Amino acid sequence: MDYQVLTPQQAEQFVERGYVVIRGCFTRAAAEEYTSTIWTRLGYVPDDPATWSEPSVHMPSHREIDIRQFAPKAWGAVCDLVGGAQRIHPYLWNDAFIVNLWQGADRPWQPASPASPDWHKDGDFFRHFLDSPEQGLLTLVLWSDVRHQGGATFVAADSVGPVARFLAEHPEGVRPEPASFPWHELVKQCSDFMEAIGEVGDVYLLHPFILHAKAQNVLRVPRFITNPPVHLIEPMRFDRPDPSEFSLVERAVLRGLGVDRYTFTPSGPREKLVPHRVALQRSMKRAERDRLAAVFEHPE
Repeated sequence: MDYQVLTPQQAEQFVERGYVVIRGCFTRAAAEEYTSTIWTRLGYVPDDPATWSEPSVHMPSHREIDIRQFAPKAWGAVCDLVGGAQRIHPYLWNDAFIVNLWQGADRPWQPASPASPDWHKDGDFFRHFLDSPEQGLLTLVLWSDVRHQGGATFVAADSVGPVARFLAEHPEGVRPEPASFPWHELVKQCSDFMEAIGEVGDVYLLHPFILHAKAQNVLRVPRFITNPPVHLIEPMRFDRPDPSEFSLVERAVLRGLGVDRYTFTPSGPREKLVPHRVALQRSMKRAERDRLAAVFEHPE
């Protein structure tokens, strides 16, 4: 199969390990336009860690970014993974930065393992099915350099299979709360762990079933990423008449299930959810706007 961006090796890696890294999708100068106001928005002083009151912050968004223009290589790779642009809802990035300043810096470094805290599958805004279109891919966009032990994302690269099998066993759908979705039990079936390090402009494209966790930042070097999901126009299909029409995302699910094709019919209603973070980020956004206005409308 011909791909716009991916090499055959990268395509196979995605099917086998659930992720691929696209290096150098945008420049440091391009990143600066969007990251230059982070400290003002946070209300922290960048060279005074004593002001960094929270170890990590999930910031709200103020601006949208057209990935096709800003990072065309990342856009092409997304299309390669999901089976073409025609299968994707309008896909934009934004400046909802996930800032890791000193998460876990109060304890010695521990590499990724099933014992690492906070393993999860993204998607707190919908009921999960094997074919859910709400999250066709998970994207990790690196807006700062991310070093070993510097607050990267831990990835369980062999978690697609356990998650796929769990969802296949629950056609009624699963709510995203830990009480319903046993992330920590599923990650115990995994042994292939990776730390998503890289440089500004690198983009990790992960299978939506990948379990991941926030790593410790014992270096206390600020780490900025975003994780915009890719929304599919239609649910995934695992029984397409022409096997060549399977996307790489669908192929990875079939590999995890150990079959060549699979007919899935949800037995419960698809459900959109409003997570608690929405109200929290709405409040955060108002406070950020006030700080930005104070600096840029009334500079000293």
